[in-house]
Amino acid sequence: MSMRDLQGWIFDLDGTLTLAQHDFAAIRRELGVPSDSDILTYIAGLPAAEATAMKAELDQIELRLAQEVEAAPGAVELIRYLHQQGRRLGILTRNLRCVAISTLQHLDVLDCFAPEDVLGREEAAPKPHPEGIELLLQRWQLSPAQSVMVGDFHFDLQTGRAAGSNTCLVHPQNQWPELADWHAVDCRNLLALL
Repeated sequence: MSMRDLQGWIFDLDGTLTLAQHDFAAIRRELGVPSDSDILTYIAGLPAAEATAMKAELDQIELRLAQEVEAAPGAVELIRYLHQQGRRLGILTRNLRCVAISTLQHLDVLDCFAPEDVLGREEAAPKPHPEGIELLLQRWQLSPAQSVMVGDFHFDLQTGRAAGSNTCLVHPQNQWPELADWHAVDCRNLLALL
């Protein structure tokens, strides 16, 4: 299937539609998470009271970072183009939904997304679990083959693969060619492919 035929477009947010701004090493240090641990997995393994406190701390960090967000090259144009073409658009992020909504508003593309199609870590199991894609496809009444998961990290590609969707890596280097059906250096390059 050609990318032009895809009806459902699911995007990661940070580092895909926005310039990467999360210094995960610094966030781990601020939270006291071991340097080799995934932050969400680490928090999930804590006793309930500690997990709740650390989640609240992480939420504050993410809300602070959302105020400094910048669009990635071509991101706004890509979203506007797909929206005008009548494609279904979703966000699947390991971030908070309210942060994603704030980011999309800041980028001036929130109107391109149905509110229920913006999924954060509390609306679906965090990537690489495929639940978020499955929820969106069910809502859109599309098959996995009619959709693509677009992201800048292997979690995004693994999520797409697990859901049976197509995958597109948006990153300067094609780091995980075995997981990506397509590769674009940035959103501007991806738009040019359409």
